[in-house]
Amino acid sequence: MKIGLSTYSLLGALNSGEMTVLDAIDWIKENGGEHMEIVPYGFTLVDNPELTDAVREKAKAVGIELSNYSMPANFVQPDEPSFEAEMDRVKAHVDLVHRLGIKHMRHDVTAFSIEKEQTTIAWFEESLPLIIKGSRIIADYAAQFGITTTIENHGFSVQASDRVQRVLQAVDRPNFKTTLDVGNFMCVDENPVIGVMKNLPYASLVHFKDFYFRSFDESPGGGDWFRTSNGNYLRGAIVGHGEIPLRRIVKLIKGSGYDGNVTVEFEGMEECKMASRIAMDNLRQLWQEA
Repeated sequence: MKIGLSTYSLLGALNSGEMTVLDAIDWIKENGGEHMEIVPYGFTLVDNPELTDAVREKAKAVGIELSNYSMPANFVQPDEPSFEAEMDRVKAHVDLVHRLGIKHMRHDVTAFSIEKEQTTIAWFEESLPLIIKGSRIIADYAAQFGITTTIENHGFSVQASDRVQRVLQAVDRPNFKTTLDVGNFMCVDENPVIGVMKNLPYASLVHFKDFYFRSFDESPGGGDWFRTSNGNYLRGAIVGHGEIPLRRIVKLIKGSGYDGNVTVEFEGMEECKMASRIAMDNLRQLWQEA
């Protein structure tokens, strides 16, 4: 098991210009991380081959594994030309992942920001044929490079554990698995312990985050809160500081025999570098104690 960090955790520093993605590699190494997940916010690589090569060589030089690449995608398109254009766009990112030397990729299957009616089971079932078709095309394209593609419990429409499994089983490709995020089940009001228990057998990567929770009828006031699918309130927390029962979840994961990478994600209000360092330290301690 190796603990690493998503570049998304450092988004505040990346957006402010305090840090570049190359600086992030050094920072992760200096602060105890063993691998880095690339999430292209605050920078882009798909249109910048020089930076892509610099990231690959920098990571190799300092001894940081590039473990995963996560990107938005939307296979539920209104017509065939739009669907084919999205396939071409995602394939370009697969080519990028191959150039980086990464063997693991997470893509969404629907838009992240969706209307309330698009969170329903009816819309999910109606959209499933396109989700399956797109996931198969990308998995088959990635297979030539030895890349595993994954769906994450992410994005409200395909976030509950049963819906993730529905897609996994329907796509039915050996290199199509799930990036298991221990916290994101809460976004659709699913108990995160149950979600982890159900989807852990299909996981090729695990994300660790934490949330503060408030009931739908207990508005917390100001701050970076967002609403779940049923109107409850969530706010990102440093791993170990929030309300997810992480000790129980770590024991489940460790007891399952999972020995792949675990990636820390921070999306809270604290200063991102301090929060990311504490989160990695806390997760390492939780893992040692489990």
